[in-house]
Amino acid sequence: MAPRPQTDAYVLGVGLTPFIKPRRQREYPELGFEAGVKAMLDAQISYDDVETGIACYCYGDTTSGQRIFYQYGMSTIPIYNTNNACATGSTGLHMARTLVRSGAVDCVLVIGFEQMSPGSIKSVWSDRPSPMGLSTQMMEDTRGKHDSPRNAQYFANAGREYMEKYGARAEDFAEIARISHEHSQRNPYAQFRQKYSLEEITNSPMIHAPITKLQCSPTSDGAGAAVIVSQRFLDSKPQLKSQAILMAGQSLMTDSPALYSGSAMDLVGFDMTKRAVEAAYKEAGIGPKDVSVCEVHDCFSANELILLEGLGFCEQGKAHEMVRRGDITYGGKGPIVLLSVLSFAGNSADGKANNRLVDADVALQHNLGLGGAVVINVYKRADGQKNRKLSDEEILRTSAFKYNPATEARHVTAEDADKVRSRTSRSEYALGDTLEKIQARL
Repeated sequence: MAPRPQTDAYVLGVGLTPFIKPRRQREYPELGFEAGVKAMLDAQISYDDVETGIACYCYGDTTSGQRIFYQYGMSTIPIYNTNNACATGSTGLHMARTLVRSGAVDCVLVIGFEQMSPGSIKSVWSDRPSPMGLSTQMMEDTRGKHDSPRNAQYFANAGREYMEKYGARAEDFAEIARISHEHSQRNPYAQFRQKYSLEEITNSPMIHAPITKLQCSPTSDGAGAAVIVSQRFLDSKPQLKSQAILMAGQSLMTDSPALYSGSAMDLVGFDMTKRAVEAAYKEAGIGPKDVSVCEVHDCFSANELILLEGLGFCEQGKAHEMVRRGDITYGGKGPIVLLSVLSFAGNSADGKANNRLVDADVALQHNLGLGGAVVINVYKRADGQKNRKLSDEEILRTSAFKYNPATEARHVTAEDADKVRSRTSRSEYALGDTLEKIQARL
């Protein structure tokens, strides 16, 4: 059979669970199931339309993806399980887009999920060399050995290097955290939605200078999902074109020898971010000034400041000046910078996120994982129109939901699940008691 011609790829639907403290309140089969149901409802498809499944997680056993996907149906499709550190979810999106653009498939369901342990991140593999061993040795050789959490050390050291080179102050990192916490109030899926003053952030417990506790992302349990489809698939559902988001540019890259140059910034992905974003901009035919909203991998406040420069949003050494001017929040002159969650890019572009809407033609998503990998996604509306703020009434007229999922977090119902589960290959045994657990939360 002749190969299908290369095609564009689109995000047609997204779904999220609320992100919660990792206390085994919810198990990963339930979390992943709910996110996938929401994504398929949003895309107005069923699991019988899905030709490939991609599961994205770091903490879990092999074939955890099958444990989730089998709940929709046992349709024998390929299911991939991916792990690429903190870039795992975006790596799944890269795989999906690559498969769709190659013409191999027309519809892919990507589900990212984590069920974590409380406290700072620790390796569960103590009987073999760590993939981060050489990086840790480089960090200790250049910045000393400390007892604070290792990931915090990596990013705090990068912040220190930026301060030494360009004159940023500890207050600049605290201001980034203040803005991020303020933004979280508009996100119904955020684990913490509390606003803090700059003083409260600065005076919270020091983790590794200049980073305090309120400048660190927490460990969380939760899941997100996306339906990625081809042009051919979208053409078969023209009524959905206004909600489809074009994946206009994309790049997945790993480290160059700069990783071991002795630079604390390159040790946390600055170099590979610069290279990856240039490739994604080129493919999308845009530049950094075209980006209106950016979802950045800001696991620590120091990382966000560094990445403002790495992503090309300012001249070298000027990122802290952007922060001081208020250019990374609503009303500023730069892109609105938010925590990296695919759902926002889609919901901002199609107007559903009416409580935090950005006037956006182009959205950029950034994820990086130490060890290392970085993924950049550039999104545009499929219909070529500018986004506009939609009322909840307008959204409900064309939505499969009875509420606006961009502004309200609800659990799925048995009726929701029935709409998207396979008609031909569903297994009640594979579903088990997942629906009963979700129903108990309603």
